[in-house]
Amino acid sequence: MSHAVSRLREERLARSLKPFLARGSRTPRCPACRVPVSHCLCAWRPRIEAESGVCLLMHDIEPLKPTNTGWLIADVVADTSAFGWSRTAVDARLLALFDDPRWQPCVVFPGEYAAPPRVVNEVRRETGRRPLFILLDATWTEARKMFRKSPYLDDLPVLGLQPEQLSRYRLRRSKRDDHLCTAEVAALCLELAGDRRAGEALDAYLDVFTDHYLAAKRGRPVDFDDEVHRRLQAFL
Repeated sequence: MSHAVSRLREERLARSLKPFLARGSRTPRCPACRVPVSHCLCAWRPRIEAESGVCLLMHDIEPLKPTNTGWLIADVVADTSAFGWSRTAVDARLLALFDDPRWQPCVVFPGEYAAPPRVVNEVRRETGRRPLFILLDATWTEARKMFRKSPYLDDLPVLGLQPEQLSRYRLRRSKRDDHLCTAEVAALCLELAGDRRAGEALDAYLDVFTDHYLAAKRGRPVDFDDEVHRRLQAFL
């Protein structure tokens, strides 16, 4: 089933002048979940509804990475949009989304990088509008650059999260444990907006994705009866 991130990936591939070769690129992968076919994740995709929406603003090669967790967000949250980021241009569809009166957009980013009047620490729903969380999907260094060099974000409130837990994501290295992956951030946002069940489903889905991915990489079978799979079972 196609969604915003998979479509953005196809657009990015169509512009490529040479193949994008991620680690393990010779391994046959399921096109729907990006996990090696032997450890396909598709049967574990949650079936859940969310009132909130997510807008992913993705750095150049993020849609191409098999470890990208924005893909998981789009699997779970039906109203997920995805746009490629450029320093010199902005997609007109992105601006139209921000102007849509049905949505209440905010940028999710550490409050220390924004002017204090812009920073909020909770989601206060406006009548007739649904929360739209704008996530900068990139490495931490790239995300800071995107935040500084995207003037069309400057008038939007900034949701500064205060996550109590350290990141559990194990597929990419970060210099700091308090730098959460994109799916972890989205799950926290959903919980703040009252979409608690969707946030829990996304958290569980991230753990199962990580388990399948690492099991394939290490050549071990998946234990479908372990704790992470049992937790996700409630959302299928």
